[in-house]
Formats: sequence, structure tokens, C-alpha cells
Amino acid sequence: MITVFGSTNLDLIGTVSRIPRPGETVPGGRFAMAAGGKGANQALAARRAGATVRMVAAAGSDSFADEALRLLIADGVDLSAVRRTDGATGIAMIFVEPSGENVIAILPGANGTMSPADADSALSALKSGDILMLQQEIPQEATRRALELARAQGATSILNTAPFLDSTASVADLASILVANETEFELLTGAGLDRLDAAMAERTARTGQTIIVTLGAEGARATSPAGRFAVPSMAIKPVDTTGAGDTFCGYLAAGLDAGLDLESAMRRAVTAGALACLTPGAQPSVPYVPDVARSLG
Repeated sequence: MITVFGSTNLDLIGTVSRIPRPGETVPGGRFAMAAGGKGANQALAARRAGATVRMVAAAGSDSFADEALRLLIADGVDLSAVRRTDGATGIAMIFVEPSGENVIAILPGANGTMSPADADSALSALKSGDILMLQQEIPQEATRRALELARAQGATSILNTAPFLDSTASVADLASILVANETEFELLTGAGLDRLDAAMAERTARTGQTIIVTLGAEGARATSPAGRFAVPSMAIKPVDTTGAGDTFCGYLAAGLDAGLDLESAMRRAVTAGALACLTPGAQPSVPYVPDVARSLG
């Protein structure tokens, strides 16, 4: 059983000729709306990977809420713990350039109402063998409480350090598994790619955590108390990288929940994340298991 404690948004996506610099206006092209939010994206990815998934989140009372939850409902994610509030649903404003690179601004809306009380009420039944997946698009005190509950109750917690916050370091040690991209890991540890392996090993030795660093086209690396390894990515020409990291996290959690060893779960997650770059949007791009299986051969 996977429980996702996090955000749900509606993404407003515009294609641009290139990412603008501060104060600059650039011409654009297509506009689209798609369900998003790192928590919801990861919940959908875990569900499409075959897991039973429960989402704990908050959505607003506006017209965006139903659209933000539509794909989660369609794919069978349990939304009984999604709290509806007065006010706006969370919004992500995304610009994507032809290379597939993007910039994102997040307006939290209902996500900002998540609190430690939500963790207490929704996560009291966590137990050993369960997986709790978290990100950082809701108030950090709520995330901290959820991590504390998972640790106290023997559940495995996976914390994705995106988006990186000033307070990330204060909660990162509480997670069983830490997932960061190379930029986030450098912000957390001060170690760039030239010291990546050493810094990952040092952190595992200090905390006992499993550390996973995603490297885009280069795949991902992991260190755990049992050792370290790297998983390469398939070669692709990206269309839109939005949601690739969330797809990785969801497939990783689903693989571990299904009993795969870490390396096998990561291999499937890296492939799923690459496939997610081939379709615009965060949730619409999340692949299903048969697509991932075909790419794995």
C-alpha cells in the first residue's frame, strides 16, 4: 500500500521560443491545462505502475479542482482523504521551450492549508510494510509530521527534495529514502558532480538512508547500507521534461511496494521517467506498465 501525502495542482502550460530571462518577454505558441502537483503526479505514476495508492491532499472549491483530480479518479487512486477547502486550487504555471526544458512557478492555493493535523488524522493507520511518499509543495511542518509518523509506525518513507526549500535539510534526515536531482543534492550537501559518489556514500554512512540522485539523460545513482550502483537511462529526444522526476518517484515506490529490489525498481523507474519526457504535460505523460515493459525489453 502506498500513501502519497502532498500537493495537487492544475498546470497551466505554455510553449515559448525559449525560456525568458528576468524582465524579458518572448513569443509563445500553444497553451494547455493539465492536472499536476508533485504529490498527485507521483500518486498517478505509482497507480499506473500497478500499485494500490491513497492520496492525502487538499483541493479548492473552484472550477479547477475537478480538472485537477480527473485523471486520479479515472485511474483509480483512492481520494477519500482529499480534503476540499474554500478558495483556490493550487496552480503551476509552466513555460516549455523547444528543447523540452522548462521553468515552473507554483501558486499553492489549497495546498497551503495542509497541516500536521492532516497528517495525524490521515496517517494514523500506517504500519510496517507500507510506503509513504512525500514532496515539498505543502507546508513543511505538515511534511515533517508525516515523516515522524512514518518513522514511529515502521513505514518506509520516500522524500523527494523537489522543490528544494531553505528548510529541506531540517527534514531530510527523517526519510528512509531520499530522492534528489543533482542540483537539489548539491544544494543539500554542497557536493557537485565531481564529488557526487563520495557525498552520497558519506550521507548514507551518517544517516543510514538510501540516497538516490537522478541525473536526467544519465539515469540515476543510488547508495544504501548494502552498497551503491548506477542505472543508465534510455536515449530519447525529449519533448517536455515536466513530470519526469515525479514519474520516476511513483514507479520507484510501486516497484518497492511490489517487492522488487532497489536496483530493479530504479531500472523500471528510470525508463518510465524517460518515457514521460516524450509527451507534453505532467500527468498525461505518465506511462502505463506495458509501455515501460516494452522499453525495458
